[in-house]
Amino acid sequence: MTFEDGIHAVANFGFTERQARFLVTVMLQAGVCLPRQYAAFAGIVHGQKTRTFFAKLVNHRYASAYPCRHNRGCIYQVHHKPLYRAIGQTDSRHRRPLSPARVVRGLMLLDAVLADPALVWLATDQDKAVGLTKLPSIDPDRPHLRIGTPSDTPRIVAEKFPIGIDPDGRMVLLYLATDSEDGPCRAFVQRHIELLRSVPAWTVRIAVPPWPQGLAELYAKTVTEELTATLRPALLNQLRGRFDERRKVAESGWEPPNPEDFDQAEQAFKTPRLQRLYRRWLTHGDRVFDHAVKGLNHALDSGSGRVETLVLPHQYRHLSPMVNSTTRRPKGPRR
Repeated sequence: MTFEDGIHAVANFGFTERQARFLVTVMLQAGVCLPRQYAAFAGIVHGQKTRTFFAKLVNHRYASAYPCRHNRGCIYQVHHKPLYRAIGQTDSRHRRPLSPARVVRGLMLLDAVLADPALVWLATDQDKAVGLTKLPSIDPDRPHLRIGTPSDTPRIVAEKFPIGIDPDGRMVLLYLATDSEDGPCRAFVQRHIELLRSVPAWTVRIAVPPWPQGLAELYAKTVTEELTATLRPALLNQLRGRFDERRKVAESGWEPPNPEDFDQAEQAFKTPRLQRLYRRWLTHGDRVFDHAVKGLNHALDSGSGRVETLVLPHQYRHLSPMVNSTTRRPKGPRR
């Protein structure tokens, strides 16, 4: 099912084309939304039309409203199963009860998506499998990309963040950063190195909240370092040997010929970056060393690759002390 097919299916529930387009975006990306986000999406002033739309969602039990801190409006979770079934996402995780942290992240992610309406956002595995394989130079059969290929190993498409495609075919890899812990971001970039190598033009976009200050600069530096950092060939040869020894010790209880030397090497290679590289090596093998030697400096220098930040214009801190869960009380036969 295409995005437009989903819009037509949702419109059959009695929504306008604009309302249906917004609802499909919400259900695919976050499951939660705010009235101001609909007003911004529709290009209208937050007024009677917006209130009527959200009142209809609640009255028809398409969504539930939850109050924010200090009575500053409500957050709406779209959870109606037939709506999700209409877009082919019956078992979407966005229908489930969400923690306050998940709610805030969902609202931030939706703001990041709505900030660039020119992009076609690929939210689901199926959308990414179809959308990415349409890009020039992408080979869907490359095993290390795993685009749309069932497997027990991690796949590029198996990420919670959407991927955007602009009208010129540039891929936008979106990452949402909420605090100063950059380890998950570094791992995210490493997992997508092969994909970045395979497309002609790409952008890594880091969306951050307006507070704490300096977060955008921190992540821009982090991502650039991860894309350009390389290892010396001599060190790379040592890593191959150490990684192989470490795996044999873990899997079969193999004893190294020189335990003291092995322990010293373990301490020397215990940096966070090398630990992430080792975990990727266990899954993908020696191909992970290709990036460690070459990096993506050429793409960044030529402009075919970009690193950019998006500072979201709204505060989210007042949304965090919500109820512990948005569990809905059963009604009708379910009671």
